[in-house]
Amino acid sequence: MKVAIVGAGIIGVTTAYELAADGHDVTVFERHGAAALETSFANAGVVAPGYVTPWAAPGMPTKVARYLLSRHAPVRLCWPLAAHEVRWMMRWRSACNLETYMANRGRLQRLAFYSRERLHQVTEDLQLEYDHSSGYMVLLRGERDRKMVQPGLQLLRDSGIKFQEIDAARARELEPALNPDTEFVGAIHLPDDEVGNCRQFALLLKNQAQALGARFEFHCTIAPLDSAQPTTLRITRDDDAAPTTSARFDAVVICSGLASANLLRTVGLRIPLAAVHGYSISAPIREPLNAPRSGVMDDRYKVAISRLGNRVRVAGSAEIGGAPDRKRPSAIRTLYKVLQDWFPGAAQLANTGAAVQEWKGARPMLPDGPPVLGATHIPGVWINIGHGSSGWALSCGSARVVADLISARAPQLDLEGLGIERLVG
Repeated sequence: MKVAIVGAGIIGVTTAYELAADGHDVTVFERHGAAALETSFANAGVVAPGYVTPWAAPGMPTKVARYLLSRHAPVRLCWPLAAHEVRWMMRWRSACNLETYMANRGRLQRLAFYSRERLHQVTEDLQLEYDHSSGYMVLLRGERDRKMVQPGLQLLRDSGIKFQEIDAARARELEPALNPDTEFVGAIHLPDDEVGNCRQFALLLKNQAQALGARFEFHCTIAPLDSAQPTTLRITRDDDAAPTTSARFDAVVICSGLASANLLRTVGLRIPLAAVHGYSISAPIREPLNAPRSGVMDDRYKVAISRLGNRVRVAGSAEIGGAPDRKRPSAIRTLYKVLQDWFPGAAQLANTGAAVQEWKGARPMLPDGPPVLGATHIPGVWINIGHGSSGWALSCGSARVVADLISARAPQLDLEGLGIERLVG
């Protein structure tokens, strides 16, 4: 089958690989000059299925309101809010009830655990070598933090997820570089979770897809789909003086993040995507003994600190609204604060003359949480979108599911609630 994929982030690249491995004739179109340059570029790198949960959760509207006055808020509304963002917030608020949350959490975790299995299988089969390390720890600063995580821990127990509640002394044994001057009451250790360099993996997998015959066309802008010919793409190449060209395919898979909504609106699909922005800083490790061994999460500030090869990455914040191209200084300062609290001296920061990468990325999120995968009611049009802040953790499983569906095979995953019917029902 001749298949077009729109988007070459981690979702598009994994989808391209799986379809090419199944023997399809695959072409990927990407508006940037390389793969994984947006949401996939500098994310936290955490693969922790038990902690993949919907942002739409009971009590979250109250928390967001309270965070408006917090200097180091993990979630923030920024002004102005566009009309579609206001509509998104209203749908998000209506999904913040216990019944909806539990259903969507179950859907996300099914997909996340399946995706981790597929990630490991692909990595082993292809002998991919990218920066990654095992183990993940959630640090609890005080008794209030420990009390707040207990409902989530019960959900982990109910799901059979392996973890340990440990005291501060044991946490320091697992992560010896933790700042001795920062007091905390303990941590949650998840030994089977991990951190990995998402973009590095995406580039390696892109090469593997190309070796199987997949073609990647960069600097290409795809016009919104034509309702009369939805699998005929109109392509404008930035480096080509020729007018827009057309190419017809047997199937088109939309994996283009936030741009997906605009591409699909013309064929009658109104996908409620919004950008929930996150931030990260990445810096070279100054002294390996002062850096984390793997990944930790500061539960109070919802900031992750990951070791990715010879670099430390600090990532956090969930921000909706505001100017997408403007980095909020206070969000960046929070990342530096949390790094200093836990691993002072680990990284070569800007004042040492080292190159520190400060990044802001738009995470395409659906209001109730899980992505939508598979067929649409438009013949030949498929989707793999809406993964939010968990795209890296969900990518390999999502791609395998879509490839199975396109190849008319039954996926090895219960897809209840992960299809387009969840949004249009």
